Amino acid sequence: MTLEHSTDREAIRDAIDRICARFGDDYWLERDRTGAFPHELHGALATDGWLGIAIPEAYGGAGLGITEAALMMQTIAASGAAMSGASAVHMNIFGLNPVVVFGTDEQKDRWLPPLVRGEEKACFAVTEPNVGLDTTRLKTRAVREGDHYVLTGQKVWISTAQVADRMLILARTTPLEECPKPTFGLSLFYTKLDRAFVTVHEIDKMGRKAVDSNALFIDGLRVPAEDRIGEEGRGFEYILHGMNPERILIAAEAIGVGRAALQRATRYAKERVVFGRPIGQNQAIQHPLAACWMQLEAADLMVFHAASLYDSGKPCGIEANSAKYLAAEAGFHACETAIMTHGGMGYAKEYHVERYLREILIARIAPVSRELILCNIAERALGLPKSY
Repeated sequence: MTLEHSTDREAIRDAIDRICARFGDDYWLERDRTGAFPHELHGALATDGWLGIAIPEAYGGAGLGITEAALMMQTIAASGAAMSGASAVHMNIFGLNPVVVFGTDEQKDRWLPPLVRGEEKACFAVTEPNVGLDTTRLKTRAVREGDHYVLTGQKVWISTAQVADRMLILARTTPLEECPKPTFGLSLFYTKLDRAFVTVHEIDKMGRKAVDSNALFIDGLRVPAEDRIGEEGRGFEYILHGMNPERILIAAEAIGVGRAALQRATRYAKERVVFGRPIGQNQAIQHPLAACWMQLEAADLMVFHAASLYDSGKPCGIEANSAKYLAAEAGFHACETAIMTHGGMGYAKEYHVERYLREILIARIAPVSRELILCNIAERALGLPKSY
């Protein structure tokens, strides 16, 4: 593994930077106030072909790896778009990996090109109320009726469902009590989000207002059998193929947000003069900022180490989880430090760092908590007994 990005990867960063430069601070401040989805950024990335960065060329994508995708997502977040910008395209990058790996040629031809072109948007519907991360116990049912399945149930914390045309949804096709293992009997579908049978209720939340989060109430949604991915009952196995890439991408985005915050704090520390000298000359300001820089850089190495392992087809669960944990913590500390560097102005929306702090919390919470990552590392890396 090289410690420096290749010339081609730096070209990706430069290209994404140029696109993001068209969407400045005022754009994101307005999106944070109104909650309007950043269709313009989504469209600009689609026009230049970036939405399919990790989708095979045969289906309109670039055929690149998670390493390049992580670099792209990190660059979007670091531009000042933070999670509002990154989350607007996040699902495109990792979400349809189960389709790429397990879908039929017909399904790939039907589903992937419209997503790459930006003609369709998708949401990822797995999480449920009262189930949390215990995915094997989800309650949404899919009952086969001839050439269709009928889906009924609830999902929660589903991003972009307000603007999505389709959803990747996991549902139980065989009751849990009839399965030899809890991971059996779950099936994965990619289908139209038909609002005649799916009520989408937006959740008013703390941050990232521009990218909606929702509760879904599904009542008799008819899903064609040809919209099922792979074999019936093996959906849990398929969904796992998207989990490590998601952790890597979230980690890359967290570092991007942290770097945006650190850049603003450093600039403010140079410009703000108190008692006849810039506050950045004081070690009480310098040292926390320097520590944040080191933490972000160290986490960045783990992110791209995990991405390199994934792209090489090697096991990367420990590294992907570690990257997500380290990057989220480093990003959070950078955002917190940025506010404290600004003092009272850090609390003002016009300085943006308070928005970064609200949005970086997503990386600490989703898609898996810090505590469960610690449990995973204790068990898988250290060989300690499972604690839950």
